[in-house]
Amino acid sequence: MEIMLFFLLGAVFGSFFNVVGLRVPMNRSFLQGRSACPHCNGTLKWLHLIPILSYLLQGRKCPYCKTTIPITYVLTECVTAALFSYSFIMFGYSVELIIALLLISMLMIVFVSDVTYMVIPNKILLFFLSLFMFIHIFMFPDSFLMAIFGAFIGYSLIAFIILLSQGGMGAGDMKLFGVLGFILGWKYVLVTFFIAVFIGGTLSVIYLLQKKIKKNEAIPFGPYIVIGALMTFFKGDLFLDVYLQVFAY
Repeated sequence: MEIMLFFLLGAVFGSFFNVVGLRVPMNRSFLQGRSACPHCNGTLKWLHLIPILSYLLQGRKCPYCKTTIPITYVLTECVTAALFSYSFIMFGYSVELIIALLLISMLMIVFVSDVTYMVIPNKILLFFLSLFMFIHIFMFPDSFLMAIFGAFIGYSLIAFIILLSQGGMGAGDMKLFGVLGFILGWKYVLVTFFIAVFIGGTLSVIYLLQKKIKKNEAIPFGPYIVIGALMTFFKGDLFLDVYLQVFAY
């Protein structure tokens, strides 16, 4: 029963994260104003806003202009629902559950924003970083300096890559890795980086071969960071062992 509750809660919050991820980069309030179709500006009714179900019942189209609704919307709702329920299964009612839910929330907003605009909003990163720092100071004060060191490693790693590649990654990626370094620690933020690069690089090659993207075309790297961070957060020890075995020889 509780697992289902967290699933439903995740679906509702996933819908909310879509709104935040779409509005914050445009400097629009996500607390005011009715949801509307981005193509025809038709105001959506409550029946059109039921997480997951509305997308399926409407045949994946806007009820007014019949434009296809981006799969990003329902994907965010489904993934958030699954991750919220999985977090409860893993951590129960604990501080770790709060951290997991906050991390998922931040990453889902980043995913929506970066996929849509290729922007990772500073406001979102600063808001969640302040929450993580507050929790760390009061619940894990002994490891606060190590968390700061993790943030430094994450931030510096991407800063170095930006300098080396002359813009191969963006400032938003750099700041996101700084926040992830604070949460995950320096070892696991490195694992996150290599997972993101592996997945992003592999898919980019596939897209190039399929001619879905052009050579030197800019693509959002945030979604791959999101995947890497989630994989590391939930199964970090497993991926760290693989990472050490690969680079130990």
